[in-house]
Amino acid sequence: MRAFALGLIFSAAALPCVAQTVLKSEPLIMAPYEIAFVQDTSCPAGKVLKVTGAIRGLHRRKACVSLASEQASLVTATP
Repeated sequence: MRAFALGLIFSAAALPCVAQTVLKSEPLIMAPYEIAFVQDTSCPAGKVLKVTGAIRGLHRRKACVSLASEQASLVTATP
């Protein structure tokens, strides 16, 4: 019963972490396989640019994806 209660507490605490942060500009430095969502004019309305970091010597992967309004918050990128 304790394990069930503990699992319930952890799942309730993890729920707010589901939200994704949408940046205004692409970060200069990203770790390999790190994902950043960027509000970019190259994507159509209602979509954001999903940037995935790459290992040295390879290009970052970029794709336009849609996010639910409940999952995204717009913030400024910090250099």
